[in-house]
Amino acid sequence: MKSQKKKIYVGLSGGVDSSVAAALLVEQGYDVTGVYMKNWSKDLPGFPCPWKEDYQDAKRVAVKLGIAFEFFDFEKEYFEKVV
Repeated sequence: MKSQKKKIYVGLSGGVDSSVAAALLVEQGYDVTGVYMKNWSKDLPGFPCPWKEDYQDAKRVAVKLGIAFEFFDFEKEYFEKVV
């Protein structure tokens, strides 16, 4: 009987914590898909929003781990329901 890997989605920020979490799940045999969610893209005075760099970092992590990668733009929903 063929064993089927369990599918799991992991939020990737491009940082160490989410990268290690994804790597550990891959190591444990899960079928991992990395997900980047854009919730904010506006620069504020003195606080530039680095979402593009974060997205690229997250994508690089997915490529390095050999996992699928998906991008979700929730900015409109974030502004409507959170801000």
